Amino acid sequence: MIVINVKDNESIDRALKRFKKKFERTGVLREIRSRAYFEKPSVARRTEKLRAIYREKMQSKETL
Repeated sequence: MIVINVKDNESIDRALKRFKKKFERTGVLREIRSRAYFEKPSVARRTEKLRAIYREKMQSKETL
């Protein structure tokens, strides 16, 4: 359970923004989306490898 303490004189928008940020970090929404349909383990490994390759390329471009 995520707990957000609203400080004195803090707007609701600001507290909501902090809540959204904490919620996003937990990864709950990502997990729900991944459980929406079954993905074969071999396909999951392949997509993970492709993502890692893409990330590696992007990092190498930044260092240039």
